[in-house]
Amino acid sequence: MPKTKTRATKTKTRAWPGKPAHRKLAVWNLRLYVAGQTPKSVRAFANLKVLCEEHLKGRYQIEVIDLREHPQLARGDQIVAIPTLVRRLPPPVRTMVGDLSNSVQLLVGLDLRKVD
Repeated sequence: MPKTKTRATKTKTRAWPGKPAHRKLAVWNLRLYVAGQTPKSVRAFANLKVLCEEHLKGRYQIEVIDLREHPQLARGDQIVAIPTLVRRLPPPVRTMVGDLSNSVQLLVGLDLRKVD
């Protein structure tokens, strides 16, 4: 029986190809634009909080901006509908509109899961 040579190779693991490995360790800066305590805004915050606790535990910051109190802040992130979630960090900036109830769409939108 002939001898075969095997060679061990080292591979670097990344979240997925093309994404920096440090992305998973970065602090995520999320802004949720709402207009008061509407049912849709409350659902959006609750859905976002659950997702962050499951996938970004201890590595996220949510800033809730009430546009009824601070309408001038909508211009900076070009907000045209509410509720709107803006991921400011890590780059690139990503925007999602709605109550964030579709968790798969939210994970893909936040770049936490690749498109199937």
